[in-house]
Amino acid sequence: MIMAVSPSLICNAAGERLELEPTGAWTTAHSEALEALVTGVAERVAAARKLAINMAGVRELDTLGAWLLEKLIRSCDDRGIEAQFQALPDRYRGLLDEVRRVNRGVAEKPRSQTKLIVWLEMVGRAAIDLKADFITFLEMLAALSFAIARVVMRPQTFRLTSAVHHLYRVGWQAIPIMFLITFLIGSIIAQQGIFHFRKFGADAYVVDMVGILVLREIGVLIVSIMVAGRSGSAYTAELGSMKMREEIDALRTMGFDPVEVLILPRVLALVIALPILAFLGSMAALYGGGLVAWLYGGMSPEIFMARLQESVSITHFQVGIIKSPFMALVIGIVACSEGLRVKGSAESLGLQTTNSVVKAIFLVIVLDGAFAIFFASIGM
Repeated sequence: MIMAVSPSLICNAAGERLELEPTGAWTTAHSEALEALVTGVAERVAAARKLAINMAGVRELDTLGAWLLEKLIRSCDDRGIEAQFQALPDRYRGLLDEVRRVNRGVAEKPRSQTKLIVWLEMVGRAAIDLKADFITFLEMLAALSFAIARVVMRPQTFRLTSAVHHLYRVGWQAIPIMFLITFLIGSIIAQQGIFHFRKFGADAYVVDMVGILVLREIGVLIVSIMVAGRSGSAYTAELGSMKMREEIDALRTMGFDPVEVLILPRVLALVIALPILAFLGSMAALYGGGLVAWLYGGMSPEIFMARLQESVSITHFQVGIIKSPFMALVIGIVACSEGLRVKGSAESLGLQTTNSVVKAIFLVIVLDGAFAIFFASIGM
């Protein structure tokens, strides 16, 4: 076995001409010694008028050694000093030529931009991202529609066990937290209403406010936001983890459609569970409002129920329930599409999960506003 010879750098000065003779192994294994050698001759190289580097004695050369020698050549080039390699073996010529081409371009100065240009660029990028998200949403909706059509034509392919499992997770297991949140929301609305209406002697109108607001808007909206944060994020994380472990690619290899196997049962479970949760949440909010009206406002439960029957019609209940399946569909599509966009890193999984929750909540609120305009236009 041939041992690598320690590097050295011999300086021979002849007038204004300086000749360097590197010898031994100029490799990464001797990086500290090489740095010291090059630093030691830097002053003499700076004082010379001509520089020649004789490569005949170099036994081994790698990228580090070539770069250190190239730095000496470039230091001379910057000052207009003639510098060149001599006795260069052919086996090193390609490496030195490659190193010589590195970092030769002049770095461009960053262009100064006005705030208006920066703002317009941000708006343009946001519009492009919005277009990409909208296309992804439509693609997932179309894929889901085709999967439903295939299941309708061949009902035996529907994965009932998976759908029931997800219905249990997003429906039954979510009831306690939905009860608690909506109960507190109803209690807070009633307390604030009594506190302010009492100044005008209009305590009874608190029942109208709680009933209409909970059944039409707050009940289904709060439940949808909770579902987006609880179940939507779980869907994204699950599908994203499968994407990272290439389980989805394995399903395609085996001839299964991931939309039909993974996404359809999840979305169907949400569409079934969300109206039920919205109904239970609305009842919990009304119960919380009635309890506060009794304990804080001095309104007996009998009076509260009578006033509720007078002020609230079945139309208000229908408005809230009609919106819930559409909100569930939006949450499911956004959560699943974001899960499939996960790349191969944990950072990507966290980013897409966050995007899933934010986009789902935003779309739920936008959808609620669109339904409010629609129902107002048809007199509901």
